[in-house]
Amino acid sequence: MEKSIYSAEYQQLCALLRQLRLDAGLTQVEVAKRLGEPQSFVSKYESGERRLDVVELRYVAKSLGATLRMIVEALD
Repeated sequence: MEKSIYSAEYQQLCALLRQLRLDAGLTQVEVAKRLGEPQSFVSKYESGERRLDVVELRYVAKSLGATLRMIVEALD
């Protein structure tokens, strides 16, 4: 199991989160506001510069109108 934040699997997650945001018609600023974080937080996890832990991922999913289960299943 590769532990790098640059692994193909993690990049797939980043792309999925970005696509979910776009599908929801949201900007990074809007998602950041929902999360109570700066826009750079969203930019960094979408680009793979920052890793999300499972709790953060759950909040991000909710802010995008998704669930953690939906995200995990999309990555299978």
